[in-house]
Amino acid sequence: MSGRSFEKFAELASKIIAVGKNYADHIKEMGYAATSATKKGEPLIFMKPTSAFVKEGSKIEIPPGCANLHHEVELGVVIGRLAKKVREEEAMQYVAGYTVALDMTDRDLQATAKKNGTPWTIPKGFDTSCPVGSFIPKKAVPDPHALRIWCKVNGETRQDGTTSDMIFSIPFLISYITNYITLYPGDVVLTGTPAGVSGVKEGDVIEAGIGDLSKVRFEVGTYEAPAQENN
Repeated sequence: MSGRSFEKFAELASKIIAVGKNYADHIKEMGYAATSATKKGEPLIFMKPTSAFVKEGSKIEIPPGCANLHHEVELGVVIGRLAKKVREEEAMQYVAGYTVALDMTDRDLQATAKKNGTPWTIPKGFDTSCPVGSFIPKKAVPDPHALRIWCKVNGETRQDGTTSDMIFSIPFLISYITNYITLYPGDVVLTGTPAGVSGVKEGDVIEAGIGDLSKVRFEVGTYEAPAQENN
């Protein structure tokens, strides 16, 4: 990690790994039952492509046909070096830093996927489904399991939780994931969301943050094709 800058981690990343059902209050609000895997101490893992990244200054695009787009604020962990089959007690050595992130979700498509037993690739991985903030160096965060994460929509607080409520810790998640999937510098691990997820619509403004360390602001909109020049 020495000498490498992660300010543009979204350009370095090869993938986004996300964790579902990592806060008990969110599991309860969604009416989820603990899965057999969760009961055995195995987190729910899914992926987003890097085309899901979107930075401030651009809009969160509502995917085609989506009538129920939800926000989920999360602590993103930015990986600092190649990580493969990492031991839990050494996992934090592979962390470069953090970012505030949103796991935007097409809830209706996700419900259909759950019903049919199909992957969440589209409802969770559509373009702009992973808004992220600036890079926060690891040294600026003494304890990543003692952070307030929050989300507001049009100025109204929707989510306000703490990373101390995670079911699976960051070292455990890195160790578990890298036992199966190699992580590369710039890759981001989304660590789950607390309760309070809710719907947003075109024109809404989402603000999200990690305590006073970092915050982001995004407007929700629709895809606008670039204007074509007339020859």
